[in-house]
Amino acid sequence: MYLWPRTIRWQMLLGLVLIETLSIALFAFLLTDYLQDRVSSRAHSRLEQQSLSLATQASQPILDHRGDLIQQAVKLQAGFGSVVRTFITDPTGKVLFTSEDTAAAHPLTAEELAQIRQVKPDALHVFQFGDGRQEGIQPIYNGSVLLGYAWVESYTQWDKDLVSVVLRATVLFGGGWIMLSTFLAWLVARRFSRPLTLLHAGTRSLMSMPQGSGNFPLPVTVKNEFGDLIIAFNRMVASIAEQRAGLSDTLSLLDSMLANAPIGLAFVDRNLRIVRVNQVFATLTGVPLSRHLGRTVSAIMSPEAAARLEDAFQQVFSQKIHNIEIELLGEGPAPIRDWTWLVSVYPVLTSQEHVRWAGMIVRDVSERVRAEETLRKTEKLAATGRLAASIAHEINNPLEALTNILFLLRNFSTLDAQAHEYVVMAEHEVRRVAEIAQQTLRFYRQSTLPGRATLAELIDSVLDLYRGRLSNQSINVDRGFDPQQTVFCYSGEIRQVFANLFGNAIDAVPSGGRILVRARPSHDWRQPELKGIRFTVADSGSGMEPEVRARIFEAFFTTKDATGTGLGLWVSYEIIQKHHGTIRVRSRSAGSNHSSGTVFQIFLPDDETFSAPTQLAAKRAPKDESARPSLQS
Repeated sequence: MYLWPRTIRWQMLLGLVLIETLSIALFAFLLTDYLQDRVSSRAHSRLEQQSLSLATQASQPILDHRGDLIQQAVKLQAGFGSVVRTFITDPTGKVLFTSEDTAAAHPLTAEELAQIRQVKPDALHVFQFGDGRQEGIQPIYNGSVLLGYAWVESYTQWDKDLVSVVLRATVLFGGGWIMLSTFLAWLVARRFSRPLTLLHAGTRSLMSMPQGSGNFPLPVTVKNEFGDLIIAFNRMVASIAEQRAGLSDTLSLLDSMLANAPIGLAFVDRNLRIVRVNQVFATLTGVPLSRHLGRTVSAIMSPEAAARLEDAFQQVFSQKIHNIEIELLGEGPAPIRDWTWLVSVYPVLTSQEHVRWAGMIVRDVSERVRAEETLRKTEKLAATGRLAASIAHEINNPLEALTNILFLLRNFSTLDAQAHEYVVMAEHEVRRVAEIAQQTLRFYRQSTLPGRATLAELIDSVLDLYRGRLSNQSINVDRGFDPQQTVFCYSGEIRQVFANLFGNAIDAVPSGGRILVRARPSHDWRQPELKGIRFTVADSGSGMEPEVRARIFEAFFTTKDATGTGLGLWVSYEIIQKHHGTIRVRSRSAGSNHSSGTVFQIFLPDDETFSAPTQLAAKRAPKDESARPSLQS
């Protein structure tokens, strides 16, 4: 377990206690060792003096055979505090006199008898035995004659108790000194730690609430170096607050520019990992904004486009090139068209020499490229239309002559039945060619003013143009309308609308399919008082997916790749809006469990009050109804 304190105050106090404890412990150890040596030396010296004194006092009485004096000397020597007992033995170790009751009650032990052999003449012999007991043996001589031995037994615990008393006093003094010094050190540390604690709290407050300044400035509670430090800290916080306010405004401005810029913006580091993008760039790549950060360009773009961008980034980081223009081409999943981007790559410098990031500006010019391509196609179509009108006009003269010749041949010549039948067939086909030429001129020569047109003129004339395709694909056309019913409109433009609808239906319907055409008097569902004609064009084709159906009225949107311009339904919608009408679509794709197909409904008000394109009502968005399309009348 980690027990070391974290604060400086308690670290100082704990360090002081440990140092003093170790110092006192070392002092006690050295003192104890010294005292034990001294006590042991003094005990040995005392035992030597006591043994020698007893031997000296007993030598003469032994010669004089004065047992009473010997007994008195033995008793007298045993009166010292550290002496346990004293006794006199003969040279063989037999106890003669003792400080105890009787000599016979305390004979020498085997250990004591063994010590006699180690006694040297005129020298004290000391040995230890038992529990802290020691004995000193002093030989008693008369000249060279050994009279016996003087024995003094001493108890060493008396000396050890003296050491314990000194040691206990040392420990008590050390403990008191530690407590006193710790208290004094606590007071001093408190003087140091309070300003530090205040600074620490201020720092944490600054980190936890970087935008708040309610806890500042910090109070200056001391007049020393710490007080000067607090004053400097307050000045630093004030300076940081000013810089942070300016930086916050700058960051808010940059974030607003990044988020609302109409172009894609992205930044990568030296590892070519994305560090920042805006929503426009995320929309262009089709990857959510949060999934860009930390990923490489190759992870979110096609390999070809990513390789070109990575080469440009490497040049920016290595050569500090300030602007690299790249045109990127790519393909998107259906129904999204191919895209074209113009990318500008540039360095982001954090110093004059160091390139921290590389930025890129992405502009999606796909619509412009498609518009340019569509304009080229439109110009070709217009030229083709003019050429077709010229051809149709020029065909009329020889057709008229050919018709007259066939009429004369049929009525003023003698032909057999077979030849006459061939002439009739030739007249029929010539009339058909003339009708096609006339319809072509009608499309090209648009009237500048609206007028009354019959439903047969609007619908049948367009169906006649597609008669060959309908016949080749065995498509059944179910008509349901009054040919004599009229409607006030720009007939050429309405024919163009039906031509677009019929052309799309024929493209969608498989061989042997069915196209339903209905027209009937009706009224606007939102304005019942507005009368008009409601047209229905339905097919049993493959239908449209919801994402395709949502974009069919957008300019330049097409699913026909190279064969489509993306202008047919967009122009049709504009024509219907010009007539103050509405157009609705319902479609079911082939992947559903029900039959597939598409239904277009057009409502044209029969209103003769409008005569110019400037009299337009507010545009009505086309309705997308996902109900099941029906081919029932």
